[in-house]
Amino acid sequence: MTGPTLDVSRRDAIAMLGTGASLALPAMSSAAPARRAAPTSDTTLWYAQPATSWVEALPIGNGRISAMVHGGTEREHLQLNEDTMWAGGPYDPASPDALAALPEVRAHVFAGRYAEAQALIGEKVMARPLRQMSYGTVGTLVIERAGAAAGTPPARSPSGMTGIVTPAEAALPLLDYRRDLDLDDAVAGTRWSSGGVNYRREVIASPSDQVIAVRITADRPGAIDVDLSLISPLKQAGVEAQRKDEIVLLGANDAGSGIPGALRFEARVKALAKGGKVDVANDRLVVRGADELVILIAMATSYRRFDDVSGDPAAITRGQIDAAVPRGYARIAKDARDAHHTLFRRVSLDLGRSPGADRPTDRRIRDGETSGDPSLATLYFNYARYMLIACSRPGSQPANLQGIWNDVPNPPWGGKYTVNINTQMNYWPAEPTNLPECVAPLIAMVRDLAITGARTARTMYGARGWVCHHNTDLWRATAPIDGPAFGMWPTGGAWLCTHLWDHYDYNRNTAYLASVYPLIRDAALFFVDVLQVDPRSGFLVTNPSLSPENNHGHGSSICAGPTMDMSILRDLFDQAAKAARILGRDPELSEQFAATRARLAPYRIGSAGQLQEWQEDWDAGAKDIHHRHVSHLYGVYPSEQIGLRSAPALAAAAKQSLNTRGDEATGWATAWRIALWARLGDGNRAHHILRFLIGPKRTYPNMFDAHPPFQIDGNFGGAAAIAEMLTSSVDGEIVLLPALPDAWPSGSITGLRARGACEVALSWSTGELSKVTVKPLNSGQVRVRYGDVVRSITVQAGRQFSLLGPSLRVVST
Repeated sequence: MTGPTLDVSRRDAIAMLGTGASLALPAMSSAAPARRAAPTSDTTLWYAQPATSWVEALPIGNGRISAMVHGGTEREHLQLNEDTMWAGGPYDPASPDALAALPEVRAHVFAGRYAEAQALIGEKVMARPLRQMSYGTVGTLVIERAGAAAGTPPARSPSGMTGIVTPAEAALPLLDYRRDLDLDDAVAGTRWSSGGVNYRREVIASPSDQVIAVRITADRPGAIDVDLSLISPLKQAGVEAQRKDEIVLLGANDAGSGIPGALRFEARVKALAKGGKVDVANDRLVVRGADELVILIAMATSYRRFDDVSGDPAAITRGQIDAAVPRGYARIAKDARDAHHTLFRRVSLDLGRSPGADRPTDRRIRDGETSGDPSLATLYFNYARYMLIACSRPGSQPANLQGIWNDVPNPPWGGKYTVNINTQMNYWPAEPTNLPECVAPLIAMVRDLAITGARTARTMYGARGWVCHHNTDLWRATAPIDGPAFGMWPTGGAWLCTHLWDHYDYNRNTAYLASVYPLIRDAALFFVDVLQVDPRSGFLVTNPSLSPENNHGHGSSICAGPTMDMSILRDLFDQAAKAARILGRDPELSEQFAATRARLAPYRIGSAGQLQEWQEDWDAGAKDIHHRHVSHLYGVYPSEQIGLRSAPALAAAAKQSLNTRGDEATGWATAWRIALWARLGDGNRAHHILRFLIGPKRTYPNMFDAHPPFQIDGNFGGAAAIAEMLTSSVDGEIVLLPALPDAWPSGSITGLRARGACEVALSWSTGELSKVTVKPLNSGQVRVRYGDVVRSITVQAGRQFSLLGPSLRVVST
């Protein structure tokens, strides 16, 4: 749970950590005792050969900095990222012509002139520039065996990501080779034999020391002879030697869409050899005759906040390296491992296993859609939690479209924060799988967006409050981008606010709620000001808007009051009013929010029995009836407005919509379908789609989600869907095994979280509940459901209770 906001900038925090200073961050959940590690087949990705493309490499990260580890023997490539390494600089893209144009746009929409509305939006309303800034890469550390054959330029994989290992190296015979990623210890390892010497290389990312650390060992003294170099695709980057055992990649970020680059950056590499010596030659570090080699990597930019680029990356990286050196690799690695265990080991999942679980991970994924390998789903679940820890920690940026891992200056879709589903999906597993700390960067970003979004609300709409459309970036741009058919969607900030509420609802910290209430309130105020009365129905609707990225078949995507907007705004107004009541604030405003909610256009069931995506019954004539987005089903999941018991007719209509859309879509859209079927109680359907998700069509060899190309949201959405199949938290109840598939007849999970601040552990056998134990963090009433059986238990904070079997027999309180 979060407490009061600290008045410390992100860059100050990093600098303090880098010099060994203590920075007390507000606790977000009570510490859980570390559980025993799970079987390695459930917590280890491993391979019998080096990576030959970026989507075979293995990710490590500490939230702020990261590396992709390829496992080469002749030459290893650690592709490096720092989470503020974006293009451009501070800018405000809101169009000054939007406000005057909006009345005409709205008139076109209400008159059914959608193409005309879209054209006018394109001319007057869209952001300037039309594109936001891209997340970039820092570069690559190359660790090359002395005397290795010259390499060839990296290839491009079918995914569009960069290949690293050269064809010549890939053809080398490998003895005793294995590379792996230990999800439990957060270590990427490579071992091999060459010339009668056994080598091992391991890579970790330390959240406390703020460095990536590499250790290379050999079982023969003096056998380590390597050269270290830094390369980068950035236009303004160079390498220089500093001090006797350091090289530094330094320079400036790229411009983007006419916005000049405003950041300076450094990546500093230090070599510490035990035995042997380290020299500098031509901006490379030359290590000869070492018994052991430790490499420390620190990265930073001058970014301090979306409107402040005055940081000193040189001072930061020097401070981090200088503080890490005397601690040594063993202490750095132990502290990193312990910090990871604190989060990762809170949850343990067992879905059973088969002999296939012992095979290399790429082979398991290759057969994932057809083989009976239940522990592959467990590995996928654990991998998602591992990656969320690795790319989103207090003080870091939030997880973007690629988490934190990216090898090119301009990745697919810019690697931005797409807030019409993708950013939100990144955080779906955070609360239910007991990683509330990982939500801190998202909350911090919403605080920023409330500032920049208030400018956009005034400039574009003449409204109070704040708004964010369908994307944002490092500079917290909030105006509509890319084009009217994609960007003219004003509800992104409102959806983000539901995550602020969820963080409260799962943890019940009123001090935290008080700190975010102004953000939720002001997001709601914006819509109080801009909602329009539909002249045909008399209901309040958004106008202009769209159902994310879906063309309704009437010459445009632009419309009024799409179902998703109405659903999100029901939650926003509800949550704003609830927060006000809990905190004893703004009683008149709370009543206004409730009254505005009551006037929103309701759900509608169309002529085919489907849940309508738009106010009109357009679904059958939409341009793509199998569209990847299922935006109109937000009310089923992640919201809980439509449930099997609470709204059975609407739930049946949602099923009809899902059947029409189909089971197979892009990676993230497939994950959403799994979660929806789980919420609708069909475990076998959810599992059928899950097998598609974790098979080779939607999962790369390194288990990254394949949109394609790589987007990390599918990984996180898949993990959230697995959790939803086992425990749901809706309608004020903890629902047990709501969508258990036949393929998982026996199993267990511990450490899940439920709304109301409860921790849940359960086991099942032969398809039926065996036992559930619930530990509430607060006193009060807890309702538990299994099928049609419901138990309501009066509880005391911290005192757990257990229920046995399908009858939920109380055995301890």
